Amino acid sequence: MNNLTLRQLRYFEALARHRHFGRAAAASSISQPALSVQIRELEETLGAKLFERGPRQVAMTAFGAQFAPRVRDILRSVDELGDLARVSQGGFAGRLRMGIIPTVAPYLLPRLIRTLTAAYPGLDLDIRETVTSRLIEEMADGAIDTAVVALPISEPSLIETPLLTESFVLIRAATDRGAPMPAREDLQEMRLLLLEEGHCFRDQALSFCDIATAGPRPGLDGSTLSTLVQMVASGIGVTLIPEMAVGVETRSAPVAIDRFPAPGPRRVVGMVWRRTSPLGEQYRDMADRLRVALRSAP
Repeated sequence: MNNLTLRQLRYFEALARHRHFGRAAAASSISQPALSVQIRELEETLGAKLFERGPRQVAMTAFGAQFAPRVRDILRSVDELGDLARVSQGGFAGRLRMGIIPTVAPYLLPRLIRTLTAAYPGLDLDIRETVTSRLIEEMADGAIDTAVVALPISEPSLIETPLLTESFVLIRAATDRGAPMPAREDLQEMRLLLLEEGHCFRDQALSFCDIATAGPRPGLDGSTLSTLVQMVASGIGVTLIPEMAVGVETRSAPVAIDRFPAPGPRRVVGMVWRRTSPLGEQYRDMADRLRVALRSAP
């Protein structure tokens, strides 16, 4: 075991995550043959196979599946040692891997980046956009440091703090402009367009409308808020979008924009990070700065 290296463990973790040599090599910034050599040497050192190679992707062996969570724990601890060193040096600089959900990224990311780069000149931001469940998995694995998501997450291993609260807005076809606002129970009977499964905003919209669904609804799901608004503009149905998206998504779509009377549907957008991170105080300071910036006009 003397030849086991952190570099090999990082390559193993990349391959375990991507299950594909090409994608894992790209994520690790090395060539595919070099990655293959490192994985083979790691298996030889361990005396056991970690992966079953297939023509299109790879699968972990039973031993590899047992090996993976221990490797992630080791790498996360090593990264936290690096964070501890950053704390001891004062200030906040270096690489920050931040996740953000798709229903926030297009609308707040420019302000987030401007705020953070102005406040922390030495910060090297690495942005990752994907759905909440994936971000939480990646944070647990140590693949990202912090994330901007819809709260609450209710994960004991994470600290969460709110950044802003915003309302949901009803988007209807332009021909409905001026029509009475439908009651929440009426939305259950309407052709309600929603984001596809996996998006927390979908679940929040369903909860407000008191609609239960076990899966996709053919023709009623979209992959982005922009798609949903364009579908409404074409007369297909109605949708809900967050207030922050209204200016961007409706400027080129002939739709009616209606706001629910209080108390209407709302969501809290916040920042989360690992409870064990030595950078907890720095993340709190960052959240405070973002909270102030997001209260101001774009």
